[in-house]
Amino acid sequence: YMGSKIKYTMASIAEGKPRDTLLKYDDPIESTISEDKLAQKAISKGLPPMKKKTQLPPLESKPSNDDMLNAILPPREWIESNIHYTQYVSHKPAERDEMVTLTKELDKRLTERQARDNGICPIREELFSQSFDEIIRQVTLNSAERGLLLHRVKDEHKMTIAAYQTLYQSAVVFGIRKHIQSLHGINELQHRIDELAVKKFNLKQKEIELKCKIDAIGKKNDEKKKIYEKMQIAEKDALVHQGNEVREFLANNKDVSSPKQPAKPQRVYCLCSRTLFQY
Repeated sequence: YMGSKIKYTMASIAEGKPRDTLLKYDDPIESTISEDKLAQKAISKGLPPMKKKTQLPPLESKPSNDDMLNAILPPREWIESNIHYTQYVSHKPAERDEMVTLTKELDKRLTERQARDNGICPIREELFSQSFDEIIRQVTLNSAERGLLLHRVKDEHKMTIAAYQTLYQSAVVFGIRKHIQSLHGINELQHRIDELAVKKFNLKQKEIELKCKIDAIGKKNDEKKKIYEKMQIAEKDALVHQGNEVREFLANNKDVSSPKQPAKPQRVYCLCSRTLFQY
């Protein structure tokens, strides 16, 4: 508990005077030595810092504009030269000329700090937030309800921006994760592509070899076909020649044979191309 209290106090109180803002503040107030010592003593014991006793207003009473302003725009604190300073928002009512001065001062600081005109710019966001706080201060001094409503609008705007920032960060993380996964997938696909390229090359070589075999077998078959055709033509010519000779022989034998005793038919056999002819 004590460590958390000390950490909270160190985080809430900054070292050194903060930068001037567009929001108007009163003169800083130095804290008394006794208050600082009591606060440090309470923190060292693990207790919340002791505050000065004040008389609480009755429950039925309505808070004043000053109280509402201090609640909407809390004071800022810092430590400088071992002195604790507290600075409250100015409670002086605004005039018409102050809005013109605020506009000029805003443009001047945007130029000096080189804020971007478009896109995401933390400097421009900070300066416009300070200007909006100054407008809330001026409105709250005239009407606390309007100031509170403007403060709610500002908080809603901040919540919307925070939601978009969270969504953007989630999208960036998701995109990086998908990119890393795609890199792993690319390596696997590249390895698969290399394997398929080697397989394609081997199949191409095999295709070339098979085409060569087909061509060789085709040429061999063509040669065999030509040889077989020549053999068939030669065999046909031989058969035709033998048939002519057999006809001539039969014609000669018919004229010489006697009519009384018919000669016995002579059988002439011709063996050619594995075929037996009888005449």
